[in-house]
Amino acid sequence: MNTLKRGEASPYQLTTELDAADEIRSQAQYLQRAEGLVLELKSRLGRVPSACVVTFGCQMNARDSEKISGVLEQAGFEMTEREEADLVVYNTCTVRDNANQRVYGRLGALHAMKKKNPEKMIALCGCMVQEPSVIEKIKESYRFVNLIFGTHNIYKFPELLCRMLESSEMTVDVWNKTDAVVETLPVVRKYPFKSGVNIMFGCDNFCTYCIVPYVRGRERSRASAEILEEIRRLSADGVTEIMLLGQNVNSYGNGIPGELSFPQLLQEAEKIGGIRRIRFMTSHPKDLSDELIEVMARSEKICRHLHLPVQSGSTEILRRMNRKYTREDYLALVSRLRSAIPDLSLTTDIIVGFPGETDADIDDTVSLVREVHYDNAFTFIYSPRTGTPAASFEKTMTDEEIGVGFQRVLEAVQDEAKKNVARFAGTTGEVLVEDRNEKDPSLVTGRLSNNVLVHFPGDASMIGSYRMVKLKENRGFYYIGELV
Repeated sequence: MNTLKRGEASPYQLTTELDAADEIRSQAQYLQRAEGLVLELKSRLGRVPSACVVTFGCQMNARDSEKISGVLEQAGFEMTEREEADLVVYNTCTVRDNANQRVYGRLGALHAMKKKNPEKMIALCGCMVQEPSVIEKIKESYRFVNLIFGTHNIYKFPELLCRMLESSEMTVDVWNKTDAVVETLPVVRKYPFKSGVNIMFGCDNFCTYCIVPYVRGRERSRASAEILEEIRRLSADGVTEIMLLGQNVNSYGNGIPGELSFPQLLQEAEKIGGIRRIRFMTSHPKDLSDELIEVMARSEKICRHLHLPVQSGSTEILRRMNRKYTREDYLALVSRLRSAIPDLSLTTDIIVGFPGETDADIDDTVSLVREVHYDNAFTFIYSPRTGTPAASFEKTMTDEEIGVGFQRVLEAVQDEAKKNVARFAGTTGEVLVEDRNEKDPSLVTGRLSNNVLVHFPGDASMIGSYRMVKLKENRGFYYIGELV
């Protein structure tokens, strides 16, 4: 097998501007070469080869998948959502172990397809393959996989695509670390009118339950000039809503002399013509500054929605999680946000059943949910993640007790969310129309600035436009509206 690994000695770890420029030119040449290789594949198959990119995980993975799709489409593949395609790319997540198991199960189905179609190619990328144990398992049990590459070297995908097309052997190109940030791959966006923009990569927080710093690496911020130029290009291409992406956007630019802070970056992005909405995620509470609150409060473009993960309402559990703030810190931050931005919608993440948690700790989480009045929350039962400190922590509650606690938290979240969303009944707001309604083709679907979902009568010609809609009927977590 052709196995290429790069770790601490990677020449890309201290990439200069000249190195990045050389890499951009090199990958452009590889992409041209890939076009010729796809033409050869087309000749062998007697038809245009197809490709499917399946995304697991977060918005950053979704953005990476758009880049992968862009390369494949430019190389000559016909993109499809069907995994019977000639090339299937799984862009994986590894936040929870069951995410890995899902991928292994899907690989088994692809193997059966490959037996019927020997030309079929399979590639794995994303966070899951940054784990050495995963690489070894794939080499041993899934030898039919053609290409494995990691999160640090996605910008080399044109080169890796060529290697896969030229060889029947498995290619593994996974780096343990890099400082390189190269964001110039062609992109196929899911929506022509909105787009994610990566502003930083990696994480320095090391929450005890989280594998991300180990697979995504330490924080690396893109140059603000590059980010703003990308937003200008997106605006020129018809994008009106952007989402700035990073594991912890609030720490953007930290430790880089002369670089903008995150609030300053938002202010510069606001100045770009054509951009009507700016979203961002994810925000770590410990780094959300008063400067950011002031910028959000004054802004006419920054959306009235903030995802602010709390994880637990118990100070002791937050300490065990290494979240670096207390319950009181979090509530004080929410108070400052509510005071400055009264119409702000807040969502969060909550983990139930963390090692050491008691019924009293769950009481604290329930009471925090009631006090904050979240508009929604992603609520999870804790599952140990191999490779994280918390995986060795002693479990203190039975599965049954955790289940009961989880249900209590979930009921509080749902109750608060329904009450909060109901407060918009009868109001009129601007909706960005995103798509036809999946269940009723006479309706279109879109979102308010505060991220509330609205369905209302319309047709495909409205997609991508902004429409004033009156919220008529509250359906719990979304609205049925009518055009004004």
